[in-house]
Amino acid sequence: MLFNSFEFAIFLPVVFLLYWFVFTELKRQNLFLLAVSYLFYGWWDYRFLSLLIFSSVVDLLVARRMSKTEHPKKRKGLLAVSLISNLGLLGVFKYYNFFVGELVAAFSSIGVEMNTWTLNIILPVGISFYTFQTLSYTIDVFRKKIEPVNDWISFFAYVSFFPQLVAGPIERAARLIPQFVKPRVFDYAQARDGLQQILWGLFKKVVIADNCAVFVNATFAGYAELDTVSLALGTFFFSIQIYCDFSGYSDIAIGTARLFGFNLMRNFAFPYFSRDIAEFWRRWHISLSTWFRDYLYIPLGGSRVDSKARLVFNVAVIFLVSGFWHGANWTFIVWGGLHALYFLPGILRGTNRRHLNTVAANKFFPTISEFFNMIVTFSLVVIAWIFFRAETIGQALDYLFRMGTSFDFSFRPVQKNAVLLLGIFILIFVEWLQRSKEHGFQIEKSSLNKVSRGMIYLTTALAILLFAPKNPSVFIYFQF
Repeated sequence: MLFNSFEFAIFLPVVFLLYWFVFTELKRQNLFLLAVSYLFYGWWDYRFLSLLIFSSVVDLLVARRMSKTEHPKKRKGLLAVSLISNLGLLGVFKYYNFFVGELVAAFSSIGVEMNTWTLNIILPVGISFYTFQTLSYTIDVFRKKIEPVNDWISFFAYVSFFPQLVAGPIERAARLIPQFVKPRVFDYAQARDGLQQILWGLFKKVVIADNCAVFVNATFAGYAELDTVSLALGTFFFSIQIYCDFSGYSDIAIGTARLFGFNLMRNFAFPYFSRDIAEFWRRWHISLSTWFRDYLYIPLGGSRVDSKARLVFNVAVIFLVSGFWHGANWTFIVWGGLHALYFLPGILRGTNRRHLNTVAANKFFPTISEFFNMIVTFSLVVIAWIFFRAETIGQALDYLFRMGTSFDFSFRPVQKNAVLLLGIFILIFVEWLQRSKEHGFQIEKSSLNKVSRGMIYLTTALAILLFAPKNPSVFIYFQF
């Protein structure tokens, strides 16, 4: 079920009313959330539910058994069961065909033909997200950072919570499970803010991302016949598309959770206003980057290692794995490798934590230095996005080459997309004004009166209805 679909527009208010007015007791609320989460997920393909339930059962039982022993080998063995079960499923569904194909290609290059078989399977929606979410639970129990959950309903609801099940944020058990085990009381201010965030998320997805996608898809499909302006605009639009698509999903997920009394972690913090790559990664897909930091980078030694060679290795691993997490294609690995190269100078010089504050704090305009740094950082990110979007590395390199050499300039694409560019300008302007807030529509009562706020929300809703495509498009990160 898509957030931007007619079905969800019916599903959400019905679930909301039943949750607060019918299933008022805590255990019933959790069981109800579990049921509707399974309905929400099974809407795509009910067969995928078996994998979700399997992961939930394995990690529930592993954590319980782990809590009953202090024997190091037994605890490690139980953790291995969780890791092998979850990563094994992820590997089969997401990476098996990739590795088989690469193996065949490698042997073919030396004249050896192999008879192999691949799996004709569909990647289960959200498997990369809920796998990491449930793994964090067993790892934290193993590390004795949290106690195992006794209530299986709360745990199953934590794994499958429908607002963030398919594309995050990837929540930690220590943060989200306590919200399932304590009574929740309806908070009007919290629900209102949730609706505002949902509205802003829908604007980013429907008005900006989906309309950018039309030009982006045409550009990457026919890039060989286009000039520099068209190719540059296609790259720029994709950078906006993927941000608005993914952060729009996160806004809708976080806002929806707030309607039910839950607070999910922030997943985006206006990343395109970053002044260096380190700041970008503190602001982009925060739940994933912090997951890799806590469960991979720090166990490898992080930045507290004896040699710069080991530091370079740790940084390379974290970004290459992050790239591979996104998909079984060398383009994603190159994308991760580029970000590793971008990131290394700052961490080697010790300047990677230089920009921890909000850009142009308490001012409207950034300094010349801040503006220049934002432009450079954004440009580096945009170049890497070409590899992320391309089908092959060769296509990405050819795209870059043609963008730099096809000097038959034509500003007709800019003119044709003037309305979309205006929408992007409004997006950037609103988020710049709100860059110290949690989301673009977190508007304080003291800053605007009720009528002005109402007009903003109404205009946004009308824009969503006016610019919505006939058929709702899936979110980009559903494929990961």
